[in-house]
Amino acid sequence: MNENQQSLLLQSAARFPPPKGVKLSYGTAGFRADASLLEATVFRVGILAALRSLKAGSVIGLMITASHNQVSDNGVKVADPSGGMLTQDWEPFADAIANAPDPHSLLQLITEFMKKEDISLEGRQPAEVLLGRDTRPSGEALLEAAKQGITSIVGAIATDMGVVTTPQLHWMVRARNRGMEASESSYFHQLSSSFRCLMDLKPEGSRNNGDDDTLVVDGADGVGGEKLEHFKKMLTGLCIEVRNRGDGMLNEGVGADYVQKEKVAPRGFGPAEAGLRCASLDGDADRLVYFSVILNKNNKIELVDGDKILSLFALFIKDQLSILNEGEGKKENGSYQARLGVVQTAYANGASTDYLKEMGLEVVLTPTGVKYLHEKAAEFDIGIYFEANGHGTILFSEVYLSWLEATHKTLLSTSEAKQKAASRLLAVSQLINQAVGDAISGLLLVEVILQYTGWSIKRWNELYHDLPSRQLKVKVVDRTAVVTANAETVAVQPIGIQEAINAEIAKYPRGRCFIRPSGTEDVVRVYAEATTQDAADALASSVATLVNQYLGSGTA
Repeated sequence: MNENQQSLLLQSAARFPPPKGVKLSYGTAGFRADASLLEATVFRVGILAALRSLKAGSVIGLMITASHNQVSDNGVKVADPSGGMLTQDWEPFADAIANAPDPHSLLQLITEFMKKEDISLEGRQPAEVLLGRDTRPSGEALLEAAKQGITSIVGAIATDMGVVTTPQLHWMVRARNRGMEASESSYFHQLSSSFRCLMDLKPEGSRNNGDDDTLVVDGADGVGGEKLEHFKKMLTGLCIEVRNRGDGMLNEGVGADYVQKEKVAPRGFGPAEAGLRCASLDGDADRLVYFSVILNKNNKIELVDGDKILSLFALFIKDQLSILNEGEGKKENGSYQARLGVVQTAYANGASTDYLKEMGLEVVLTPTGVKYLHEKAAEFDIGIYFEANGHGTILFSEVYLSWLEATHKTLLSTSEAKQKAASRLLAVSQLINQAVGDAISGLLLVEVILQYTGWSIKRWNELYHDLPSRQLKVKVVDRTAVVTANAETVAVQPIGIQEAINAEIAKYPRGRCFIRPSGTEDVVRVYAEATTQDAADALASSVATLVNQYLGSGTA
């Protein structure tokens, strides 16, 4: 970086002084805080995104959103060239520059990092960053700060994609780096055409699922509600009514996070919706849950969470693979035995894991966090991951998709059923957002599968019954004293605590319990399951007591 380039960066940085006494950390959700504290951070993340683009030689994304947080919050996160999350290797650099106290400290960190990563501003293609924001009032000013950060790196281009859902921005980054058009209209076109294809491939005589034809969607008063209201006009064979699409307060008594945690209907839903098929998006439309309102139960609902969505997707994919593989020997006659994997964390309800295994599916656990789930799912020919909160997607390997495309053209002459199964899988790979969890594309796939199977939401929800569970937080002096293994299901330190936990678990039928340290605060999280709520509560409580005994309680 020459003197002129350094001078430009220093001048820009001086316009965005960091707030005093605020320390931020880049996690799965990027940086999140009260919006009034974020201008300097977003400016600096703009610099990081430009440098990431130079390093990767690809387009990068920068999304301004705080997802399901309250409207006064905001956040910023970076999308890598694949459309996935920022590589973990760069997270320490994100933390360092966000917390640099002044422009000169910031410049020094950037200069050192560029040298370490061998990033040059000379002779390469210019950096380009696609920018998106959700509907929060603070988004516009933060977007301007991001642009200033990006363009403080000489030659870098900031391309504003406007108000978009988080999954749309991730999709656009992935599309651009694959040489495709990256626009909202191309996103909607891909979703609507693949949805239409799947609808056309329903088995003849697919019966009505017994639900009312209309799907009623809670848009969380966020960007997803606005986009779905616009997009539904492009869909045939599906009637959608969108509520909470921006006329109320974002995430206040609405949205997938609220519905999943509180297990009550969102604002604007009540007894009139009893028995209807309902769905809820979160504030930036990367989470999806379904529900039905229970009559005369104070807005209580039957929740159909991410685990159930995963089960529905897994059964459908497995069904198509069974049709494709019927009568085929392994690797004979050009057949390809695809490896299908289902990926969960230890927080997935034990009943869902048991059900998936009973269905003959390969289930693997990872530590908590989308980045671990996505990484593991990518190891399969088809990998499906979901968290109970409704965030998840399906990944198809390039090798398998290439085989599928080549095969489906040759199948028509030999087997119409197999050709249709191959066509369905190809359409799913186009409909689902392979960059990141996407509530809108996920919702369309759920709707297709329910029509394909003829299931009502009630029938879907009865695939299995969740075990009662309880989560607790225990304040401790030092959370790092807890070390886990086996995807966080076993505590290897402090020594002896796992044996003590096992002894408690043994007291309860179908008991399951694990502890894990929080990633952000000095607490240890306890998760417990058993056949009754009282048993789950008692197991969680006794293990919380063990945590206190072994680690000592922190100050409240």
